[in-house]
Amino acid sequence: MRLRIDLSYDGSGFHGWAAQPGLRTVQGTLEAALATVLRLPDVPVTCAGRTDAGVHARGQVVHIDVPDEGYDARLERRLNKVLPDDVRVRGADVAPTGFDARFSAVWRRYAYRVADRPDLVDPLVRGHVLAWPRPVDVDAMARASVPLLGLRDFAAFCKRRDGATTIRTLLDLSWSRDAHGLAVADVRADAFCHHMVRSLVGCLLAVGDGRRPVAWPADVLAAGARDPAVPVVPARGLTLEEVGYPAPEELSAQADRSRARREATA
Repeated sequence: MRLRIDLSYDGSGFHGWAAQPGLRTVQGTLEAALATVLRLPDVPVTCAGRTDAGVHARGQVVHIDVPDEGYDARLERRLNKVLPDDVRVRGADVAPTGFDARFSAVWRRYAYRVADRPDLVDPLVRGHVLAWPRPVDVDAMARASVPLLGLRDFAAFCKRRDGATTIRTLLDLSWSRDAHGLAVADVRADAFCHHMVRSLVGCLLAVGDGRRPVAWPADVLAAGARDPAVPVVPARGLTLEEVGYPAPEELSAQADRSRARREATA
């Protein structure tokens, strides 16, 4: 039986998502809690998107495969009793046929939050918002974002990994002010490569505070190679907000398409 689990976590105290020997990770913490609650020796989980050290999640999705008798309607409550306070399960239920947390996903949406004025720097949320030393123009950053949308090779904004493609479809990249006045980047793509969002935000902040022209991010993208002038902003401002999936009848086909693309570009 396959189960879908939705969870949130504060990434401040974790060395990223992926399990690593001797380090506190979200995957390792969740798998240990599942093993305790389900009384199984090993419960491997698959997530929609691995987050780096210090990155948060409000809408992470995972799946697990358990014996048919392993599901309990109280699983969400039982897990939250065992998990530490910086990880919370928001839902746990039997997954639809064909569901794969990673390969069935059609998009992932992240938000990056920036406090660009002294009065916006709140020590109570310092682990979730980047304090930027100069005011930024969100309209200029929004204009600079437009040429980055669509199917592109984001090699200029990614930390390369052997055998991994840097081609992604960037569906949305917008900037706005939230109710508190924070500058917020809302970024949605079919998938992200390593450091992609943090590099995009770093590049656009340089436009927003006037150090670079509006055309600079498009020029960086066109160069097709990492530019040392593009900063990778700190992880603490980044949150995985949501993962999108197709209708239940399309889950299996979407997973097949995603696997085929990965195999073709590996």
